[in-house]
Amino acid sequence: MKLNPDQRYNIPIEATLDVLGGKWKAQILCHLAYGPKRTGELQRVMPTITRKMLTQQLRELEDDGVIIRTVYNQVPPKVVYELSVLGESLKPIIDIMCEWGDRYMRGVL
Repeated sequence: MKLNPDQRYNIPIEATLDVLGGKWKAQILCHLAYGPKRTGELQRVMPTITRKMLTQQLRELEDDGVIIRTVYNQVPPKVVYELSVLGESLKPIIDIMCEWGDRYMRGVL
């Protein structure tokens, strides 16, 4: 995890948003909640994200300890991303965000 022991948050939601913040991280976690994915698979289900941004967001999530990156020693190299135990603990939050978004999109709030 990249959290510096000296890092302080004023309220707990700051810590949550530090990990989930931005347009892409929650989407990546939502896709990984359904199981491990390779970079190309994530790119296909998120066609508007650039390869560079996807790589950056995956690195940040890995640094935060939310996902695990596994590299298989083969040709061509195979890299798989999956939720860590910490990432699994975010599933209820992601689920609630998805449910709220679904109701919002349907105008049923």
